[in-house]
Amino acid sequence: MSILAVETYALAEGVEFTDDDMIVSLVDGRKIIVPLVWFPRLAAATKNQRTNYELLGDGEGIHWPDIDEDLSVSGLLRGNH
Repeated sequence: MSILAVETYALAEGVEFTDDDMIVSLVDGRKIIVPLVWFPRLAAATKNQRTNYELLGDGEGIHWPDIDEDLSVSGLLRGNH
């Protein structure tokens, strides 16, 4: 018996924040929710700095120019912090 593995890439389409978490919406409908304490620059940022983000590539990464923070979607899925 063989199993066919299909490699897919998770791509972000949006980012939002609660008081304690970052929520990254993916184009395939999934959401990644991670605690802000994992990312000290984001945790210390103002609301305006957090909402000023850019999607890198086709959504493979997220960049916050005001605080010089970059995160990859694949890293978030792996639980990197």
